Amino acid sequence: MLTTTDTVSLTGLLDSAALRRAAAPLTVTVDDVTRARVDRGRRLFHALRHGDGGEERHIYGATTGFGALVGYAGRADEADQCDNTLAHLGAGQGPDLPHGIVRAALLLRTRSLAQGVSGVSAEVVDRLAAMFATTFSPAVPRYGSVGASGDLIPLAYATQALRGRGHAYLDGRRMEAADALTAAGLRPLALDGRDALALVNGTSVTTAALALARDAVRAAHRALTALTCLLADLLGCDPGFLDEDLLRAYGHPGAAGVGARMRRTLTGTTPSGTRPLQEPYSIRCAPQLLGAAQDALAYVDGVVAADLGGVSDNPLFFPEGDGTGKVVHGGNFFGQPAAFAADLLASVTAQLGNLAERQLDLLVDPARNGGLPPMLATVPGAQHGLQGVQLATTAFVAEIRRAATPAGMQSLPTNLHNQDVVPFGTQAALRSYDMADLLGLLCGSLALGLRQAVHVGARRPTAPRCGELLDALADTLPPVDPDRPLDADVRAAARLVLTRDLP
Repeated sequence: MLTTTDTVSLTGLLDSAALRRAAAPLTVTVDDVTRARVDRGRRLFHALRHGDGGEERHIYGATTGFGALVGYAGRADEADQCDNTLAHLGAGQGPDLPHGIVRAALLLRTRSLAQGVSGVSAEVVDRLAAMFATTFSPAVPRYGSVGASGDLIPLAYATQALRGRGHAYLDGRRMEAADALTAAGLRPLALDGRDALALVNGTSVTTAALALARDAVRAAHRALTALTCLLADLLGCDPGFLDEDLLRAYGHPGAAGVGARMRRTLTGTTPSGTRPLQEPYSIRCAPQLLGAAQDALAYVDGVVAADLGGVSDNPLFFPEGDGTGKVVHGGNFFGQPAAFAADLLASVTAQLGNLAERQLDLLVDPARNGGLPPMLATVPGAQHGLQGVQLATTAFVAEIRRAATPAGMQSLPTNLHNQDVVPFGTQAALRSYDMADLLGLLCGSLALGLRQAVHVGARRPTAPRCGELLDALADTLPPVDPDRPLDADVRAAARLVLTRDLP
């Protein structure tokens, strides 16, 4: 069993950095305060269920059927009621979700349960926390969630794997979940109906995918901001389009902030004096476009922060000041905020991807790139330079555009109209996660083009920060001379610009 010194506490707020770290073994701590809070919630659940006179009270999922069958009695035996919760949800299809999303979702689920208002046992929280010290990861199919009563179907697969049913991964190898638990030194979870429902009745898959996608798009936004500066410097553009007074007059804080960063990156640049009076929009309007993206990302940040700090479950159990408490049935599992945020993130991704593709197209076109050879080929005709890469970027953009159709407005009634409106946040978030990968490849393609441009005759950057970025690219990417397959080069360039500490 692998362990790690990296630690996350369930006492404080989670952030997306913790979700990223959950992909690898991680120490998750449950302190005495958290355990006591969970115990109080468990006692309150039992007290409310049985009442003062010992008469059983109807509580959704503990004594009832599920969804549209809430009007029927559930199973009397606690273990049977757990099976009653989970078995019918084994209806997912498609490829398994990435391990990083699954483990991030379970970390979110653990944190939500640790708030003590879900009525679960402290053992459930302890055992979930213990899983993160291993490489165990449930096998969860991609398709099946509408994000309305939470991510019921994917979280049911995760919960079943933790019980030793279905399949899971250990050290990246897919196997029977029971075998993976044994090899990881973990015991199967034993759950009652309340525990089982609390594990599945939340938007943790949606939130995890959204948070990870947001981080990837933000990294691409930083990279594209720096690459735009490098493009402007290599071409000898006048940086007047970044004028502070100009952008202040525009009135949008994102544009002003992006413009300030770009001015810092281009400090020391010297215009060539050979460029047109006004650059194409892919350069001249970059601070406005990138600034609007930054403002939109700020909205996504707020939704992610709220979801990371909130409790998505139903019902919830709240103590009262007089020592009693209440059970409240409601809709805190409804993933509409994440659906809207993921759809906005998809729109941002599409426009950032379009900008990267247009900038590469400008760079390979001798009519607009200051006389550099077509496709940045060293010997046009005998060599083809970036021609294949430019073709691929066109395909990437088309795929991103196709995927950018909003999911959060595709509501379809289901579950005998119990779920008569649904947000489809899971689809929106997973789609945004996939789109972010393509955006990273577009950034890598542009970076490779900028490195090649200097090899075939573009000037060396005159701004020191741009020169440092070019040198890093040149250290990683040999010039395309002669032609070679460039798929690995695009990925290497993407890794560099997405992870590098950029100005």
